Amino acid sequence: MVIIAHEKLHGLDRERVVATVEPVLRAHGVEAVELVWRTDRGERVLELTVERPDSRVPGAGVTIELCSDISHDLSAALDVADVIGERYRLEVGSPGLDRALYGARDYERFAGQLARLKLREPEGGQSVVRGTLHGLDGAGRVLIDSERGELAIELENIDNGRLVFDWRSGGAPQKPKGSKRRISGHAQKSGGPQRSR
Repeated sequence: MVIIAHEKLHGLDRERVVATVEPVLRAHGVEAVELVWRTDRGERVLELTVERPDSRVPGAGVTIELCSDISHDLSAALDVADVIGERYRLEVGSPGLDRALYGARDYERFAGQLARLKLREPEGGQSVVRGTLHGLDGAGRVLIDSERGELAIELENIDNGRLVFDWRSGGAPQKPKGSKRRISGHAQKSGGPQRSR
């Protein structure tokens, strides 16, 4: 089973979309960070961000060529499955250096990296905590070494979290690890002109 960390597919048949996406991800040896159906300036977009399994560096190994190959294969698979009955654009890319953190697995996986957590309820007088992740404790709380020392934060108290790239200590990133890259393609019936149904 391929992991999809975050999905937002309101208005689509989730089961059919995921069943179409998963074999393509498996074939390319990637996992989905985000699979989102959204509107962009009046146009419908299916956005997919991918990464290599267990990579500890966001975007590592996700090249423009890989995104293009996934976009091509997924576009064809979605056409055959006919799961999206309207005109849309398909975007495939990496999650970027400021990758969002979605659950316990992410907080464990990116231990040792800088992160910014926005909390639902303040802890240690802070509603936004920035520091180095140290995985989870025995009770499943996220450990983060902040300016005020190490905090253990309940997952349920994290409204959202994301990695932070420290340019001062990290230096310039290599090109494949840059900010979000997108390979766009109009994916409705790729063999012919786009049309609305």
